[in-house]
Amino acid sequence: MKVKELMSTKLITVNPNDKLDRVFFLYNFENIRHLPVVEKNKLVSILSDRDLKKILGPKKSIIENPDGTTVQLSTRKVKNIMRRGVLTIEPEQRAADAAAIMAKKKIGALPVVHK
Repeated sequence: MKVKELMSTKLITVNPNDKLDRVFFLYNFENIRHLPVVEKNKLVSILSDRDLKKILGPKKSIIENPDGTTVQLSTRKVKNIMRRGVLTIEPEQRAADAAAIMAKKKIGALPVVHK
């Protein structure tokens, strides 16, 4: 079986300049766990719900910075927390290969892209 037979095709994406409150909204109201970050029609990163949970303070609308200061979620952008570069797979590759990569790298999503 190939990756293209299993992949999701209706994606919700964000861009690096989107505010984190939009990301938080999408995770909670669209029932998704991973958001591709797209810039100029190119995948540049992927955010997981765990990425956002790691930086949220106890009030869920405040980000705690490493220096102890806090920032409102509505003022911080995706580009401030995303990591550039993302592991991908092509649609023609075997689904078993995708599963092996995900298990080895301990990731919950593997974006499918045409190279």
